[in-house]
Amino acid sequence: MSLCLQARQLACERDDRWLFEGLDLDIQSGEIVRIEGPNGSGKTTLLKILSGQLTDYRGELYWNGEPMRQAREHFLANLLYLGHAPGVKAGLSPLENLAWYQALSGEEGSESAREAALAGVGLAGFEDIPAGQLSAGQQRRVALARLTLTQRALWVLDEPFTAIDRQGVAALETQLVAHAQSGGCVLVTTHHALTESPVLRRIQLG
Repeated sequence: MSLCLQARQLACERDDRWLFEGLDLDIQSGEIVRIEGPNGSGKTTLLKILSGQLTDYRGELYWNGEPMRQAREHFLANLLYLGHAPGVKAGLSPLENLAWYQALSGEEGSESAREAALAGVGLAGFEDIPAGQLSAGQQRRVALARLTLTQRALWVLDEPFTAIDRQGVAALETQLVAHAQSGGCVLVTTHHALTESPVLRRIQLG
């Protein structure tokens, strides 16, 4: 299924300053779109607008050619958003966090699938430890395990490489490329220098 998220004449103002104006975007299946720009240029704000979390903006959003207000339910059914913070509950174990994520999203999933997802991000043996006892990098990996579990086609990722080591960075890059090549699409901000790839496209803010 071909997917397309479009923005037309998008504009957003913060503290009497325009972060961006007249922004047109087409984000399609089969690509990784990296949003670039200096700190304060509106990268995170743009991701939150495009993922439906912020409504204080001008312009129009479309999902597969339909205005977002009409297509919102279908759009959200295809969306996975990971924010700058890992969003991990400290009192829950990694397994419990993944089960909580899936329940919140209305997804069914088995414990064996969650264990496999954690093993895939290097957390085998840490499944039942309270997440609050894990390092920042390990907590990030708990969040990234959702990428293996989800069937969502559009990934919106804000600084997903934060706090993970070189091996984890390489594995995540491979995963993003594979998702795009399989027909998904990725919208990402990162300070990490992504490896050049035919599926990678850059958009500059600021």
